[in-house]
Amino acid sequence: MLSRVAILSGQTSKSLLATCLRATSTSAVNTQVAKTDEKSSEVTFSRPVRQEPGKVRMGFVPEEWFQFFYKKTGVTGPYTFAFTLSTYLVSKEIYVLEHEFYNGLSFLIMWVVGIKMFGPKLAAYLDKEVDEYEKAWNQSRVDQKEALSEQIADEEKAQWSMEGQNILVEAKRENVALQLEANYRDRIMNVYYEVKKRLDYQVEKQNIERRITQKNLVDYVVAKVMSSITPDQEKQNINKCISDLALLSKA
Repeated sequence: MLSRVAILSGQTSKSLLATCLRATSTSAVNTQVAKTDEKSSEVTFSRPVRQEPGKVRMGFVPEEWFQFFYKKTGVTGPYTFAFTLSTYLVSKEIYVLEHEFYNGLSFLIMWVVGIKMFGPKLAAYLDKEVDEYEKAWNQSRVDQKEALSEQIADEEKAQWSMEGQNILVEAKRENVALQLEANYRDRIMNVYYEVKKRLDYQVEKQNIERRITQKNLVDYVVAKVMSSITPDQEKQNINKCISDLALLSKA
């Protein structure tokens, strides 16, 4: 009966130890996950990592118990304590070696043999399954990151295209402004040519009027002079001209 109680108490302590270790690892992971940046008020989250179990001896005794004895009793302290405690329990018949003890001993031998024979294969199989499961989750995460990265790249490309559209609209505005400026200058040149034509017309008109006036005045004067010359004066002028020419020829 006491052996059953001891086994149950051992299983209970083992489950409590596993719960404590799990709580410790979970709190450490949660502490690592929620880190607050000192320079900024944003909270950064890191992906939790699978925690490996602690080291044990003889399959169930934690390594920390041996480390506790090492500091006070040395290397043989834990084994001496276990041997002395077991001897005390058996000698005082606190722990009775009845038939259940031998059944437990046989189960223990079978358990150790099963662990030694099938434990590595089972552990390798379970580790492979865990690795495949984790790989599937990581692959989905990687695929999602790639998809989001492609979406970000497409969004940046779309923004760059929108900037190009703005530049194109600005270039079209400048082109329209240049066309308006060219049309304005063309109209100014047309106005210049039209005004020049009208001014040239006015100048030519004044020149023609001046030439006509001069011609009429000259004709009028010549006509008056010719009408005032008598035939005798004309004959005298002709003789005068002939005598002048004769003198010029002799000289």
